[in-house]
Amino acid sequence: MDGGDTGDVAADHYHRWEEDLDLLASLGVGAYRFSISWPRIHPTGAEAQPNGPGLDFYDRLVDGLIARGIEPWITLYHWDLPQALQDEGGWTARESVHAFERLAEAVGRRLGDRVRHWNTINEPWCASVLGYETGQHAPGLTDRAAALAAAHHLLLAHGRAVPVLRAHSPGCRVGMVANLIPAYPASPSQTDRDAAERLHAWFNRWFLDPIHGRGYPELIVREESEAGRWPRGGPAWLRPGDLDTMTTPTDLLCVNYYSRAILRGPEEGNLPRELHEPPDEERTDMGWEVFPQGLQDLLQAVHRDYAPPSIAITECGAAYGDGPGADGVVRDSRRQAFLEQHLAAARRARSSGVPLEAFFAWSLIDNFEWDRGYSMRFGVVWVDYATQRRTVKQSARVLAGR
Repeated sequence: MDGGDTGDVAADHYHRWEEDLDLLASLGVGAYRFSISWPRIHPTGAEAQPNGPGLDFYDRLVDGLIARGIEPWITLYHWDLPQALQDEGGWTARESVHAFERLAEAVGRRLGDRVRHWNTINEPWCASVLGYETGQHAPGLTDRAAALAAAHHLLLAHGRAVPVLRAHSPGCRVGMVANLIPAYPASPSQTDRDAAERLHAWFNRWFLDPIHGRGYPELIVREESEAGRWPRGGPAWLRPGDLDTMTTPTDLLCVNYYSRAILRGPEEGNLPRELHEPPDEERTDMGWEVFPQGLQDLLQAVHRDYAPPSIAITECGAAYGDGPGADGVVRDSRRQAFLEQHLAAARRARSSGVPLEAFFAWSLIDNFEWDRGYSMRFGVVWVDYATQRRTVKQSARVLAGR
């Protein structure tokens, strides 16, 4: 079960986190994934000594999970960069890489004796592209060159953090979380196939190829060169040894999956167009198509193309606004069907030989969904935001005891 983005916010109020752990135990889940709030540990990112009370909280959380027989899976970075680091350039600046090493050191030293599953970076595509190119997420920039630099430094931070975590967590398993989209051509035409390959190269391969020792995809490098953003010899942020650092061996690759993309080739010199227009009844509240087969296709492709030692699905879920009825029951049948169908797709992938070891639903409780605020509800547990009261939705039955 995945924690959602509000776990830390609720945790310090009325010991709500203790109730949430009891709730997890009642559902019979075997593992819980949560992230570390970087500003809790290093408020400015530059402190030589970490913030003790911040680490104390995660001590209690980890111990509480273990006491209930639930395996903690920690993600170090889920996008809450200390503001002081952002003021100095954020992920476009190399200092953020060094600061991330300090975070890995502090958290690994404190929790490494009990935590066996670690992820370094969550969804570097979102952190770089949505934050630095499209402006959809913080810090709200619209600069393609900045997005390229941010993506590079996120991958470099991943490579630097892996040995730090291993040093403080003997026998642990470390990976990175990639949000991936299977790209399908709209037709068998060459232009549509080329469009699908381009999306695959930028969305998926730009992050998977470097950590598997293949460097950056030539297709995108060529486009960036033609646009003047990739000078001969490479951009200034690409330094000797960086790509080697990114390939630091890991134990698993973690995949977040929500939907697919269907691509049609460019018309009259425009960029390829994405076709994503299923009927309303086949979309989640986020507007994303429900397409379980895409999960199986994606897992099989990752296994075929990269052969990671192990794969875990660290996010898979759907936003639906179904709330409590007059009797207090949350009948979220659409989410229940979504989870059943995607679990079935995951099982088919594993039966075909994919080394799939875990499936985490996004998310346990309704969460703060970034630029959508609290308008999107992904949880299998309903949260009354005014009272913080929790109500288990019927979809939680799909996960109970699995």
